[in-house]
Formats: sequence, structure tokens, C-alpha cells
Amino acid sequence: MTPSAASSGPGAPGLDIPAVSVTPGGTATTSLTVRNDSDIVEAYTLEVVGDCGPWATVEPARISLYPGTSETVTITLAPPRSPEVRAGDVPLGVRVLPAEHPESVTVPETTVHIEEFHELRTEILPRRRRGWLRGRYRLAVRNEGNTPTRISFRPEQAGEELRFGFVPADLQLEPGESAETRLRVRIGKPVWFGKPAVWPFTVHTTDGAAEAQAEAEASARPATYVRPPLEAEFVQIPIFPKWLLALLAAILALLLAWFALVRPAVRSAARQAADEVVQPRPTPGGGKNGQSPGTGNGTGTGDGTGKEQGGSGPGVPSTSGGPGGTGTSGGGEQSSTTIDVQTSGGQTKTGTYPVPQGKVFGVTDIVVANFQGDEGVMTISFGDRKITTIALETFRNQDYHWVTPIEIPANATVTANVTCAKPGTPATGRQAQQCHEVLNVSGVLANVAQ
Repeated sequence: MTPSAASSGPGAPGLDIPAVSVTPGGTATTSLTVRNDSDIVEAYTLEVVGDCGPWATVEPARISLYPGTSETVTITLAPPRSPEVRAGDVPLGVRVLPAEHPESVTVPETTVHIEEFHELRTEILPRRRRGWLRGRYRLAVRNEGNTPTRISFRPEQAGEELRFGFVPADLQLEPGESAETRLRVRIGKPVWFGKPAVWPFTVHTTDGAAEAQAEAEASARPATYVRPPLEAEFVQIPIFPKWLLALLAAILALLLAWFALVRPAVRSAARQAADEVVQPRPTPGGGKNGQSPGTGNGTGTGDGTGKEQGGSGPGVPSTSGGPGGTGTSGGGEQSSTTIDVQTSGGQTKTGTYPVPQGKVFGVTDIVVANFQGDEGVMTISFGDRKITTIALETFRNQDYHWVTPIEIPANATVTANVTCAKPGTPATGRQAQQCHEVLNVSGVLANVAQ
């Protein structure tokens, strides 16, 4: 650069400064030659004015010249790398103020060309997103360059599982301007069970102005991205978590156990309890205990008073043991006896009532009392014949009745056999120390016919 001469005298030509280009963040220099054409010694003060003033300096800022001499000063330009320093031509002026003739102040001017630079600040939020099939992200972009630019986005993933969508697809930003775009990531197939699947991906942010500049300069290097790609990931969670699988397996195991083990046992116990309740209503069959009321093979005649002489008649049932057996004679009367059985837990005890010699006991009714609510088993037998077996916990009071009396011969016994599993709790609220069961037997006690 060849500076032109400057004069401080009246009518001197304007001072010229060569044009200069500078890149923000860098430095550039130009020069100015000041010549004293006056006839006195003159001091000059130099100051940069205009838009370049904040980041331009003159060295030296003050010079003193003898008449007919000159001196060249250096103007240093150091614009900051900031969006505020826009690209383009900016005027530069230097005010030259003579100390002795201030009215002869001169401001030579030139043009400073601010070169373009491109810089973006980008961020993706959040860096990780969890979901079944889709995730949403935000891309924040700020133009840190000094020229308008058009921003576009390019996603990249190792496979082809993810689909991407940007809204809006590109942005037009002025220097220092910020904007956001929404990114939607979607995957086609769900994960039903197991562990979450992690899908990493990157987003490249491209500056259209930078690419255009590179193409215009026919640069051998490919178009570069302003900053490294943004890295993020989509974590695809399974539809059914692992704890649900464990819960379903436990429920299935319980159902199998119920149908295979518990349900048959419950149904068997319920059937047994029902059978034990229904069983004690037998209808005696043939034999000596199976006759119908008022029948027999004894002989005799009635006397008109309702009593029998050696046979059966109205009023008192009389039965016979069949051919070759013994039957009842007239004169039977109603009879009742009570068998009281008390036994400790885990033990078995038997209570009996023997039929007197020469008598036949025709039983028509029995009443069983378990007033304490004991647990265990009670078996009732008439002679050698077992009438019923009852689970104590299934009843408190139970009665049985027969239309046809069940005959118990002489010297045979009515037996109540009690096995105590656990004493119950009576109305007092305190658990009993022993099981206590009562059996009442009613019927007709008649003489044996000879």
C-alpha cells in the first residue's frame, strides 16, 4: 500500500488512507502519512472516528513535525469475532487535529471490508429420551457468525430402524439470532418383553452460507460442518416390564397349584362333609331291625283296650326278629337315655348304654349335641351296627329320626365313640379344656317275647 501525502496547511489536498480488509477475530493494518507544509513546527493529534473506532488504533497517536517534513502512522484494525461486527464495507476515518491551527482539522477516510465468518452454537435437549415407539427432542441453534445464514439438519444412524422428522426443516437466522426446531424420532417395531433397546444417533447441522462460500471459492476441501455433530439416543422401553412377567409367572403357578392340588382337596373335603351330614338317615333293611311298624309274627288277640296279648296292635309298635328269633311282647313303653362323653385333646373315649336283660330297645330318635364347638370325630353304633360317623366341627346340635324303629337286642349297647382333635370355645368365650359331647337316644323299650 502506498499512502498519499497529507498537508496541514490551508488549502492542502485531502489525506487518503488505502482501503483494507480484515477478518473478525484477526488484525489488519494500514497507514497514513502526515506532512507539515506550514512554516512553523506543528503537532498533530490523530484519532480514529466512525464505526471502526471501538476496535481501531493509531500509532503513534500524536506526532510533531518541522516545516516541510512528514511522518507515517500505522492504523491497526482488530475487530472482535462477534455477530455485532457485520460483514461488509465499513467506513474508516482518522481525524488529524493540528495544535497550532485547529481550524485546519482534516478527516481522511477509507473503507474497511469486514470479511464473513460462520459460526453456530447448537444444542439438543434432552440428550436421552425414553419411550415405547417415539421420542421428541428440541434443537436450539444460535447464529454466532456475522452474516445471515440458512441452517439445515441431517440425521444419521448406524442402521435404518429410526425415522426422523424436523419441524421446521430449516431455519433462516440473522447474526446473533436464536431459534429452535423440533425433532421427532420414531421406530416401527415395539419391544414387547426384555431389556430396553438403546438407539444412538447424531444430528449434523449445516450452514448453507458456508457451503455456498466454499463452492464459490472452488475449494478442494469438502463443505464442512460448523461444529461436531450432536449426539443423542432414543431408549426404547418394553411394553411389558420384567416385573410383570414375574408376576404373571407367579399367578400362573398359583393357578396350576390350585387346580392340581388345592381344588381337589377342597372338593373332597366338602363332599365328605356333605356325605357325613346326609348319611345319618338310613332306612333299615330286612332282618330283625327292618320290620314295618305294627307287623310281626307273634300271635295273640287284642282285648279291645289298645293293648296286645302276645302280638302287635294299635298304639305300641311291636316287631319280631324274624323266624327263629325273639320278638317284643306287649307292654312296651317310651324310654330315653343320655350318653355323656368327655375326653382330652388327642384322645379317644367311648360312652355306652347297655340294653337291659330281657328287653328290646326300638330306637326312633337320637339327638347329638356339640355345644362347645369341638373338633374331632364321633361315631354312633347300635350293637354291631355303625349308624353314622360325624365330624364334630360341622355341627353344634344335630337330630336324626326313623319312621321304622331300629331294634337293639338285650345286652347290646348304644355306643358313642369320640376322638377329640381340639376342644372348642363355648359361649363363655374361654376355650374348654376337654371335648364334651352328649348323645340322647329315644325309643320304645319292650319285653322280649318268649
